[in-house]
Amino acid sequence: MISATDLRLFADYFQIHVADAEGDGDLSEAWTGEAVADHLAVVEDALGVGTAVNVHVAVTVELLEGEPRDDSDEFDHVVEGSLRVASGRLVVMGCTDYGPDTATFSVAPGWHRVRVSRSNLARAIEADVESDASPDTVERVRLQVWPGVARAVDVLKRWGV
Repeated sequence: MISATDLRLFADYFQIHVADAEGDGDLSEAWTGEAVADHLAVVEDALGVGTAVNVHVAVTVELLEGEPRDDSDEFDHVVEGSLRVASGRLVVMGCTDYGPDTATFSVAPGWHRVRVSRSNLARAIEADVESDASPDTVERVRLQVWPGVARAVDVLKRWGV
């Protein structure tokens, strides 16, 4: 692992974004029925990660040198997507966050694969708007990012209520 960073992001509209800092990142047309079911909307330079709650979520960003081992049995929902980071600067943010104030990570310019592993979903949904008040009920999102190629979305583990 190159680095790991913990963030607390407001998942407004039930989503957070991972994007090229200088890209367009327009996900408005990307939330198809399939994307909603997969909890991942994809355009070339951005990913929209669907969340179970519309409050703050705990996010861990791991920058990796290569594809991680499959530990999907430890999570509720695991999905992968690809995005192009032409600028070499990756931002991770709530969808209504102000761009210049967001967490930015240096990565090699080019295509990257992102594995989104989410956990504690049932407890977060049960607590609803109070889910971010306690570590026991907060939704957790792990984003693992590594250099890769453009590939279709792959759902490694599907969660459903």
